[in-house]
Amino acid sequence: MATGTRALAPPRAAAIAGILFAVLMSCSLVIARLSLPHTRAEVQDWINDPSRRNAAKLAVNLAPFAGIAFLWFIGVVRNRVGELEDRFFATVFFGSGLLFVASLFASAAFSGALIESVDDALGSINPDGYYLARRLGAAFLNVFAVKMASVFMMSASMIMLRTGIVARWVPYSGFASAAFLIVIVTNWPWIALLFPLWILVVSAYILVENLRTRTVPEIPHLGETELTGGSRL
Repeated sequence: MATGTRALAPPRAAAIAGILFAVLMSCSLVIARLSLPHTRAEVQDWINDPSRRNAAKLAVNLAPFAGIAFLWFIGVVRNRVGELEDRFFATVFFGSGLLFVASLFASAAFSGALIESVDDALGSINPDGYYLARRLGAAFLNVFAVKMASVFMMSASMIMLRTGIVARWVPYSGFASAAFLIVIVTNWPWIALLFPLWILVVSAYILVENLRTRTVPEIPHLGETELTGGSRL
């Protein structure tokens, strides 16, 4: 990697924020998938199981922190790239990231409202109303958030490829993952995990490269005196 490119390498703050987002987002998605009911027949069993409702609450409460870490990741990367960032891709990068966070929060809000409504109703809820709200939350996550995540991955990969701040295989993996998210059936419940997984890969690469450059010893500059082995008269 060239010296000028090395100076543009994203700092550890971006890597740490990306790792935090990937961990929090993955935990929230996995807990939500395992704790929330997916059919009308499971609704009453879920209502009568306080442990599953508490797990769903934990998943909802993790979503805002994941969104905050993701916004920090966007801000640090954009600030580091600076003027080399193309305005077109920068706009798509920033806009798709904000829309992803908004869709994520909307999905978490619907899920949180369902949980609170069950607690307020003392264990009774209309299954049809629950199913409608549950489908809305799933649509915000699996349709809007996932599609915005794919756009974010494509724009971020293009920025990485044009500026050369990471190895070329990183943006290429982003293009492949984004294409998979765009064309895949949106009702696959685990599809959203691909996005935090890619962010984790990018963040881990940034962190490793940052630590590697810090451990490379600097070669001292040898002046004419050191080269000749004597003093200059």
